[in-house]
Order: sequence, then structure tokens, then C-alpha cells
Amino acid sequence: MSPLPFSLQLVNALATLLLLSSFAMLSQRRVVSLVNLLALQGTVLFLATLLLAWRTGQHHLYVSAALTLALKVCFLPWLLHRLIRKLGVYWDAEPLLNISGTMLLGVLIVVFSFGLAQPIVALASTATRSGIGIAIAVILLAFLTMITRRKATSQLIGFLSMENGLFFGAMSATYGMPMIVELGVALDVLVAMLVLGVFFFQIREQFDSLDLHHLESLKEGK
Repeated sequence: MSPLPFSLQLVNALATLLLLSSFAMLSQRRVVSLVNLLALQGTVLFLATLLLAWRTGQHHLYVSAALTLALKVCFLPWLLHRLIRKLGVYWDAEPLLNISGTMLLGVLIVVFSFGLAQPIVALASTATRSGIGIAIAVILLAFLTMITRRKATSQLIGFLSMENGLFFGAMSATYGMPMIVELGVALDVLVAMLVLGVFFFQIREQFDSLDLHHLESLKEGK
């Protein structure tokens, strides 16, 4: 078997870094660190998209890279840091699972993800199809981050990390979604961030906390 071209080796290395950043999110309790890891994921996606655009000659990937740089590397981390400063939320509460248990579950999720990706990899024809398993693992690890956190901000970061995994999976399987779909997804994420920002302020004003277990009092008061 001939060795992979250097550009594809770089893409695989970036995919590994994306997976490691998802693992790092599982162990973090500082919300600022979660935002920084999210920005790192955006940077990895930007570089991977740029490399694929150069290698494949798919010009729409350059537009995707520009959108990723503007939205995932610059704007969203800036907006999240601003929300954290305004809300004064710098630490998450103790997660529902302890760190060691969460990391062990994360390892099992990665093994499951690579097994799940095997039939898809067999059908895909792209040179980056080996990254599909990593993309599925990133999505499921982000979901695990969401369900094991108590703070709404941490759950939002998990949701954005899940979207990063979906983007990388689409890029690995098909060299990117159609541009109209990517623009629609980018707009949806932006609108979701703005709406959730207002939602966070309303929770903070009502309960003086962003811990979502306080919402249970609404159900009990019915």
C-alpha cells in the first residue's frame, strides 16, 4: 500500500487533534477553558478545510474555510467570552459523573464510533474517509459533554462542539456539504447563539444562577 500524501497526513493529524480536544472538554470544569478548546476545534477545522481545498481543487471549500475562520474561530469564542464575563460564570458545578468515569465512558464511545463508521468508510470514495470515525466520536463526545454538565453555558459549548463534529464528518465523507447548506447551518448556529444568550440572561435574572436544576422548580410550582 502506497503511503498517504503529506497533505492527507496533515489532515489526519488535525483530525486526531480534534478528537483530543473533545476528550479535553470532558475533563474541564472551567468554562473559559471550554471556550478556548472550542476555538481550538474551530482552528483545526479551518486548517483541515484549507488543506482539503488546496488538495482537491474544490473551490467552495475555500468559502467554507473563510466561514469557519470568521464564525468558529473569531466570532463565537468572542461572543461566549463576553457572555461569561457578563454572567460571571467561570466554573461549572460538579458534573453528573466524576472525571475518571466520564473519561472511561469517552474511551468506550470512541471504540463504538470507529466500529459504527466501518460500513460508511467502506462506501465512501473520498481520500479523507478515515476521518469519519473521528467525526462520529467527536459528535458523541460532545453529546456526553452536554448531558454530564449542569451549567447552561457548558451545555451550549457541547452543542457547538457537536456541530463541529458534523461539519468535519460532512467534509470527510463528501468534501463538504453544498454551499447553500453550509450557509444555512452557519446562520442557524448564529441565530441560536443570539437566542440562547438572551435565554441565559433570563435564567440568571430569575434564579440568580445558570444551573439548570433550578428549572425544576417551575415544574414543581404547577
